[in-house]
Amino acid sequence: MSTQSVFIPACFHLAQTLDCGQAFRWQPCPQNPDVWEGTAFGRFLTLRQAGGALELRCPQEDFTQVWRSYFDLDTDYEAIRAALAGLHPNLQAAAEYAPGIRILRQEPWEALCSFVLSQNNNILRIKGIIRRFCQLFGQPLAGGAGFGFPPAEAIASLAAEDLAPLHAGYRAPYVLEAARAVAGGSLDLERIAREPAGYGREELRKIRGVGPKVAECVLLYGFHKTQCFPLDVWMKRAMAVLLPGFTPEDLGPHAGIAQQYLFHYSRTHPELFA
Repeated sequence: MSTQSVFIPACFHLAQTLDCGQAFRWQPCPQNPDVWEGTAFGRFLTLRQAGGALELRCPQEDFTQVWRSYFDLDTDYEAIRAALAGLHPNLQAAAEYAPGIRILRQEPWEALCSFVLSQNNNILRIKGIIRRFCQLFGQPLAGGAGFGFPPAEAIASLAAEDLAPLHAGYRAPYVLEAARAVAGGSLDLERIAREPAGYGREELRKIRGVGPKVAECVLLYGFHKTQCFPLDVWMKRAMAVLLPGFTPEDLGPHAGIAQQYLFHYSRTHPELFA
């Protein structure tokens, strides 16, 4: 398989992007932590950041059709970061601390299912549940490179006991309900992609187990609606301390990118909240 080497745009850091909690099927290779491997859109990929280049082990066609968009390489994050930094000194500090985070353009159903499973879980456990989910119900990928993410149609026909090996607890029935809504057409992911974010919030929250935070995560990471701002107890505290008086709406069309800067900055600076 060929290796594609592409110029890295400003504001790109592979580890920051893949390990910030927005996706759960990526991990550093045990033999070389600079190399990452993972699966998206039914394709397995190994890649690394080497100096000013991103090296991806994949056919040129896959890079052009999948990975260039997936890693959002054509978006000017430098301009976005500068605009956000001008809103408040603390947001400037957060944006300068982890400028390489990008919002991945994930497959909507995978994002929905993943964030339903993510509730009240840590990242390590979420990754384990999703790994078992794919092994049990996904299709094997070519060359023995793991498993694809199970489509909604494959999950919709299952019963709750079929999901018991996942150890997903109370979240399992929510996954089934989401799969049946997508497979049956009552949750139209293509329309959510076309419509404003407010429509998506309303439709997603009709699914049992999808509250405000999960809906925002799905819209941000699965539909690339960057005005969406996942807000939980931790982020409410971060906003109160770092941006008092601000609301997510005050952060504008790229509030979701600001959220990633703030989240990463906050979790690595606990002294701010002592």
